[in-house]
Amino acid sequence: MRRRVVITGLGAITPLGNTVEENWKNAMAGKNGIDYIKGYNSDLTDIKIAGEVKDFDFVEFFGRKQVKRLDKFVQFGMIASKEAIEDSGLDFDKIDRDRMGVYYGSGIGGLETIAEQEDKAKARGYDRLSPFFIPSSIINIAAGNLAIEYGITGPALSSVTACASAANSIGEAFRAIRDGYLELALTGGTEASVIPLGIGGFNVMMALNKSNDINYSSIPFDKNRSGFVMGEGAATLILEEYEHAIARGAKIYGEMIGYGATCDAYHITGPDPEATGAKKCMEMAVNDAGIKFTDVDYINAHGTSTPLNDKTESLAIKKAFNEHAYNLSISSTKSMTGHLLGASGAIESIFCILATKYNFVPPTINSKEFDESMNLDYTVGVGKEKIVNVAISNSLGFGGHNATVAFKKYRG
Repeated sequence: MRRRVVITGLGAITPLGNTVEENWKNAMAGKNGIDYIKGYNSDLTDIKIAGEVKDFDFVEFFGRKQVKRLDKFVQFGMIASKEAIEDSGLDFDKIDRDRMGVYYGSGIGGLETIAEQEDKAKARGYDRLSPFFIPSSIINIAAGNLAIEYGITGPALSSVTACASAANSIGEAFRAIRDGYLELALTGGTEASVIPLGIGGFNVMMALNKSNDINYSSIPFDKNRSGFVMGEGAATLILEEYEHAIARGAKIYGEMIGYGATCDAYHITGPDPEATGAKKCMEMAVNDAGIKFTDVDYINAHGTSTPLNDKTESLAIKKAFNEHAYNLSISSTKSMTGHLLGASGAIESIFCILATKYNFVPPTINSKEFDESMNLDYTVGVGKEKIVNVAISNSLGFGGHNATVAFKKYRG
């Protein structure tokens, strides 16, 4: 028998805010989290803008020793997860820690540490590397640190599917609880690639917008879109089996009801122009949820602001939802956060959950002009009040990875 899975805790640190409350407030207001890069000297690259985390004292949170030992992607994950754990009200002395898992993804992992240590090795020799180099940079170490921090002794796994990493992590955690393997999961994703190596790497493959106009660069579905704007941060969800949550009197944000995962098997960076994989992924999530396609009210689109992604995703939505595609509210919150790569599916899942809780669709900001293939309701400019009973989030990653997660309003 399939068990119900609810969301009982949320945490986030992104370019829009350092808490979930700040993120949701700013998303509702259509605030732009993209700005000129301040974390390093951007004279090193053509790209001058990004979505950076702002006004957070990492030394105060971790202490100087831990800040040096933990890559920024791990730090982001631990910050978001602390908020989610506290929000959930979990008492770890009263739960079976073997029945709780950590499913926490990243697309790239400790890129800053890798870059710093390579520079150090070239200058001083490879025997002078930090002993924390490897355990600070490997992708699974975010999940590992989170399990250690909270004594979570169930599975600790990291999905690594590029920009679908967080969504796949959330989906796999959902299945583990729904199918009876766990009662609880800490899940989400983290990324910290706003460094010269990360920006330069995506820039040379023509993936980034080069206009350096903070108000007209991350422009999903706009006919003048030419690439995404890099973002950074993390987001965490606490998923919990319904009866377990009720028994401990947990606050419940919403219910997770479906998950789909496919691969285009087409190209390492480009989507299948027929949108077959993305279409099937959404169909899988809706069917897994046991709902009708007309039950879906809102889609938080992958919406990267790249020419191929936005066109293909729009086509996939039309193919999956047919005439209902034109009744859907759609938005890309990457217009506000930038693209958080492997963490994007986590913050976008949170926006879906809160959309169902508060009956509000956050906007796609900055986009202005749309070509004939971009003719759906992208909630342009300002968000809107709307009854949102069901929301889904799409995440599409390099390698052809597709993930869709589905949430519905909690009604007891």
